[in-house]
Amino acid sequence: MGSVASERAEEHAEADPEEEGEAGRAAEAEPAVPAGERGATRIEDRVIAKIASQAAREALLGAPGTDAAHAAVVVRGGTARVRVGVHLGFPSDLGAQCRAVSRAVAERVRDLVGLEVPEVAVEVERLHATERQNAPRGRVR
Repeated sequence: MGSVASERAEEHAEADPEEEGEAGRAAEAEPAVPAGERGATRIEDRVIAKIASQAAREALLGAPGTDAAHAAVVVRGGTARVRVGVHLGFPSDLGAQCRAVSRAVAERVRDLVGLEVPEVAVEVERLHATERQNAPRGRVR
């Protein structure tokens, strides 16, 4: 008395290997779908904005008083227009920090998304006073 599982195993063992080979060759012979008809990958603007804001935060790492960055993106064709808002510490070299943010955002969006970024508008939304080591404490009258 054989089990159902052993009977099925015997059926598979008796399958003609020539039939299996023909089925495999038929699948290989079917033409692939041309690239233009397969579809496209679309990356939402909000995803690109998250990439840009993360790149801006990383560009500002270690700078005193920097704690926030957010971005807005508009994509047209193969280019992205990016606006980044940052909070920076003061006194500091604001121009150097803004250039670093602009460069980092443009490179990251180009590398990860494949879009050209002709300009990055960096807006300093808030300046935070940073502690200076020799600054007097308390009120000044």
